[in-house]
Amino acid sequence: MAYNLLKGKRGIIFGPLDDKSIAWKVAERAHEEGARFTLSNTQTAIRFGTISELSERTGSEVIAADATSVQDVEQVFRRSMEVLGGKVDFVLHSIGMSLNVRKGRKYDDLDYGYFMKTMDISAFSFHKMLQVARKMDAISEWGSVVALSYVAAQRTLFRYNDMADAKAALESIARSFGYIYGRDKKIRVNTISQSPTMTTAGSGVKGIDNLIDFTDRMSPLGNATADECADYCVTLFSDLTRKVTMQNLFHDGGFSSMGMSLKAMMMYNRSLECKDCLDPDDPELLKSLDD
Repeated sequence: MAYNLLKGKRGIIFGPLDDKSIAWKVAERAHEEGARFTLSNTQTAIRFGTISELSERTGSEVIAADATSVQDVEQVFRRSMEVLGGKVDFVLHSIGMSLNVRKGRKYDDLDYGYFMKTMDISAFSFHKMLQVARKMDAISEWGSVVALSYVAAQRTLFRYNDMADAKAALESIARSFGYIYGRDKKIRVNTISQSPTMTTAGSGVKGIDNLIDFTDRMSPLGNATADECADYCVTLFSDLTRKVTMQNLFHDGGFSSMGMSLKAMMMYNRSLECKDCLDPDDPELLKSLDD
């Protein structure tokens, strides 16, 4: 259901690859809510992804760019303002990649060249976007900038590796730049800490299935889907959240506030082959338990 929350608004969405990506879902929802926007990703992602389909579906121009290049980011904002007919009202940063994770390097045996690439792609690119936009005066007053993060910025999660450092930096950038941008231009800057989501990039991470199952069992409301994240992004782009800024907003079904859930404890007990432990598959037992 559409509510015209973004009617008349213009934006830039960085990071859509295919229909599994959160940025893709955000673009679809923003289009449904009346927004006009451009799409941006690297030449490689455009070549191997299906972003052209999204472009046709939403009537959006695709602008190839390396988000770690200031010159490329400048071109994205410049071209977007030309195409859309003025300053933008919202920007989505949905970019992240770690060669250390992809190549299975452990956190105590990182390749520092890869580490710097992780930070540049996944965090510093956000600062570059914000700095370029501010210098170009490319975002309208009361505009909104959102970046996607993850709870590993605060908690240690096995195998998340140097991406945790990148997400921590990303959230810090949102706070620091959020103060400056809010003070000077009334522009909001926030991060969304999303549930683990089975995107094309995420599916290549070893153990992602188990992580998603674990967080789903731990979360009172279950994991938030990519579509639900898109809904949340739309509210942050809209005028309904004009006084929300410098926040890391958990969108994870309650996972970030949990210690141990009943479902997770039952599975843990089962893994120990505990004869006296609760059976998670016993419906009568579940019905009788007082959580």
